[in-house]
Amino acid sequence: MRTTRTPALVAFLTAAVVAAQPGAPLDARQKADWFAKAVKSVQAKFEPADAKPGQTVTFTLTVDLNDGYHTYPTVQPDKAAAAMTNQLKFPDPGAVVFVGGVTDPPIYDVKSEPDLGIKEYRVNPGTVVYTRKAVVSPKATPGPAAVKLPTFRIQVCDKNNCFPPKAVPVEATLKVLPGPAVPVEAAYAAEVAKAVGK
Repeated sequence: MRTTRTPALVAFLTAAVVAAQPGAPLDARQKADWFAKAVKSVQAKFEPADAKPGQTVTFTLTVDLNDGYHTYPTVQPDKAAAAMTNQLKFPDPGAVVFVGGVTDPPIYDVKSEPDLGIKEYRVNPGTVVYTRKAVVSPKATPGPAAVKLPTFRIQVCDKNNCFPPKAVPVEATLKVLPGPAVPVEAAYAAEVAKAVGK
């Protein structure tokens, strides 16, 4: 997801990065260490993990943060907070066809930055879960299929700092079961047919 940063928001985020040590920006080592301190784990999976061609599955990406840290959804309700987001890019159709859109974490806190013209923005502490539906391609070959996201770029903050966004590798494995394909759910049939050339 491409975001537009307003000058005021850039100033806010830049100030947040240096707030922990007034007058001194974070050095290279601190920048490298923040991820290990802030993030317990990043895990992705399909549910169910075994599925037939044509079957709908749910891709789940879970980010588990340590106490005192928060991250963001992929979309903010206020356009002025568009820079306060994470970026997820999904692969082109292959063993699975991703359908619909991303469902952002359902648990969040609401904040505002009136001085920046932001009436409302959402932050996600603790265990943060993103989901998206996918359909196993009717043409998928039986056996394990590894699905990698081309991009997962996460932004994490604590009460003083907003750290530089970090690209994190994400991969989940699905086992395609043998047998004839099952009918694709009506809600996704046109999208899947277009993706697989049927």
